[in-house]
Amino acid sequence: MVTQGKFQINAGDSAEDQNPVSLGCCGWLLVILSLLFIIPTFPLSIFLCVKIVREYERAVIFRLGRLSDRKPKGPGLFFILPCTDTFVRIDLRTVTFDIPPQEILTKDSVTVSVDGVVYFRIQCPMSSVANVADAHLSTRLLAQTTLRNVLGTKNLSELLSDREGISLSMQESLDDATDTWGIKVERVEIKDVKLPQQLQRAMAAEAEATREARAKIIAAEGEMNASRALKEASLVIAESPSALQLRYLQTLNTISAEKNSTIIFPVPIDMMQTFMQNK
Repeated sequence: MVTQGKFQINAGDSAEDQNPVSLGCCGWLLVILSLLFIIPTFPLSIFLCVKIVREYERAVIFRLGRLSDRKPKGPGLFFILPCTDTFVRIDLRTVTFDIPPQEILTKDSVTVSVDGVVYFRIQCPMSSVANVADAHLSTRLLAQTTLRNVLGTKNLSELLSDREGISLSMQESLDDATDTWGIKVERVEIKDVKLPQQLQRAMAAEAEATREARAKIIAAEGEMNASRALKEASLVIAESPSALQLRYLQTLNTISAEKNSTIIFPVPIDMMQTFMQNK
């Protein structure tokens, strides 16, 4: 529970849901004196009373140190009392900041350096002013601790393969923690994971060994398929002697086409059997 004067804001409620308290006798006396100062100096005092906020901005007004209204002012013109009122200008646009590289010890005892980026915006200007001293700085510091806490429960393999799941987990944790500050965390991304040099070399050697083993398996499977095909071809040729002669002549033709030179080759024994029988 955060107290601003007599204006109390519970952790589960936003500042817009609370009712401002009365200023008291002294407070109203100062307001009346401020009005009496403005009226005689009109129209010069109008430059002190009229303020402008842009479309993406809101103004949270404090009157004598207390929130003066249930809702922020803007966009456009609004009036304040120069002697008693102060206001804080809040930017509602999405803000992006980088999480500095964090040295993290993973669940399997590996030290890595991880950085990220966070996208957030202020959705409740009243809470962002009354519930936290510096909403942007607090969100940055909380993002760093959340990154270390979330990644400390992950293995190295999960960290490298499941970045999307880690980002969603961080976003939910940050969004729940910053809800009482009036901040909406829209997106969290893991930018880079840096591994130690020794671990990088070990992983590269492991990946190379895996690729070599896979290549040997593929080569062995190819040789096995080729031997089966040769066996089937030999069985077909054995069934027809003329096929063997045709294959023999085809091989000679191929050799003569590639290397045009004198070739000595043995005559098949089947051609000599006729002459031997005549003798």
